[in-house]
Amino acid sequence: MNLLAIVGAAALAASDPGVCQRELVVLGAGQDAGAPQIGNADDTGPRLLPSSLALIDRENGQRFLFDATPAITEQLATLDKLEPPRDRSGVKNALGLDGIFLSHAHIGHYLGLAWLGREAAGAKGVPIFAMPRMAEFLRNNGPWSQLVELGNIEINELSNQRFTVVSDELGFLPAIVPHRDEYSETVAFLIMTPDKRAIYLPDVDDWDGMEKQTDNSIEDLVTGSDFVFVDATFWDDNELQGRDMSEIPHPRVTATMDRLQHLPANERAKVHFIHYNHTNPIRDPASAESREVEERGFNVARRGDRVCLSE
Repeated sequence: MNLLAIVGAAALAASDPGVCQRELVVLGAGQDAGAPQIGNADDTGPRLLPSSLALIDRENGQRFLFDATPAITEQLATLDKLEPPRDRSGVKNALGLDGIFLSHAHIGHYLGLAWLGREAAGAKGVPIFAMPRMAEFLRNNGPWSQLVELGNIEINELSNQRFTVVSDELGFLPAIVPHRDEYSETVAFLIMTPDKRAIYLPDVDDWDGMEKQTDNSIEDLVTGSDFVFVDATFWDDNELQGRDMSEIPHPRVTATMDRLQHLPANERAKVHFIHYNHTNPIRDPASAESREVEERGFNVARRGDRVCLSE
């Protein structure tokens, strides 16, 4: 089943014009460990927080996170300043989060859930949207199982390529993609509003494998969406000196650009490279590699970027 074909699964109504009712905000764009990474305290390059997106639905007073990173405290503080939760007076879910969507069980994408527990927020009933293996992992392994037992989180299981509607104006669809899946599936998320569609795909092994598994090529995702946040972990195969990079299967930024270069400029402009390693030169906005990305018509996602999905 083609995830971009599942449009009629939700009755998405029109919004009031003139105001960005539903907005995506980049809360972090780095690989799981951010930068500086452990053991690199003398790293003077730009600081990176692990990849995470926030989705603000102003019309319905809702706020969602995509991935719960180890930097969730700072990232949620950023979101609070940008769009404070409308009501913190109730005990239930006082953090003002209407859902956290987890892409997979690698450290930069779910460890932040620990901060919802009794040692930190002591949250109540934060909705967690996760695939079946991810949900099982959380329920059956500490300390995550304690979050479930104490009611800090409430797990909502997702199904592959099945639409989840959270309001008349907003829905999400996960699609399993190939990746290193020791503890859970790995998914891309299609985010759909009345006006625009976005893809969040921070981790994938390779584009050909994804096409076989999902019936979607990377070209399909780009041409069928308005914003595509895609895996940019490494710039090229020469990035990690002394390592066999064939053993680390992420699409290289250079290869992704080469593959998509034939697309018209307006299509290439939809691509936002995210989840880049501390060794990736696009980490520095002033680098030659960052300029190359821009000159070729693509974008590097930066913390604080905002895109409007529905006005």
